[in-house]
Amino acid sequence: MIELIGVSKSYNGSVQAVKTMDLTVPKGEIFGFLGHNGAGKTTTIKMMTGIIRPDTGQVRINGKDMREEPLEAKKQFGYVPDSPDLFLRLKGLEYLNFMADMYEVEPEVRKKRIVKLAERFEMTDALGDTIHSYSHGMRQKIIIMGVLVHEPEVWILDEPMTGLDPKSSFTLKEMMREHADNGRTVFFSTHVLEVAEKLCDRVAIINKGEILFCGTFAEMQQHFQSDASLEKLFLELTSHE
Repeated sequence: MIELIGVSKSYNGSVQAVKTMDLTVPKGEIFGFLGHNGAGKTTTIKMMTGIIRPDTGQVRINGKDMREEPLEAKKQFGYVPDSPDLFLRLKGLEYLNFMADMYEVEPEVRKKRIVKLAERFEMTDALGDTIHSYSHGMRQKIIIMGVLVHEPEVWILDEPMTGLDPKSSFTLKEMMREHADNGRTVFFSTHVLEVAEKLCDRVAIINKGEILFCGTFAEMQQHFQSDASLEKLFLELTSHE
């Protein structure tokens, strides 16, 4: 579960990136976080993951307060950032072992998980190569694999499908659904509204640091008294703002 309670963030003392925000994402749910560039999505995610501190409010991951118990809170989730250009000098397998070390995954357990993840993402033959030599899509896949190697309860994914080929994108969506169906939490931001419409149990639309709508797609259609697509409703809602 993810809980944001009265969270806000300003930059330079004047630019309010996220206004006072309350948001709860329960277990067993795929939650989509939607907004234009600069709407406040990444700032919210960085507060959620402890990368930056909110000016006000609380962030709790599975009941662990990010300010009071930062290490315990961070053990609860896996985070895929919006850029996969990390640890480029490491080989793929070295990176996965590094991530497993960080989360104290036992050698025999990690070995099985790495084999399984590499098979699902078709990365088995590339694990001996440096990440610098990978394509953008391969870098995205190795980052996702590193996040999942400790099997976190909560997934926080910032544009996770950017650069993925169609098969890998399908695999990730399949894994997200499996994770939520097993009573766990998936939070992800995306610009691909067709994916959000088909995959998410609920969505939130953020604009200028404020959540304009939070609920199911059916509830959004009912609110607008329209059977339009999520994309059209999103554009209508944000254009009014």
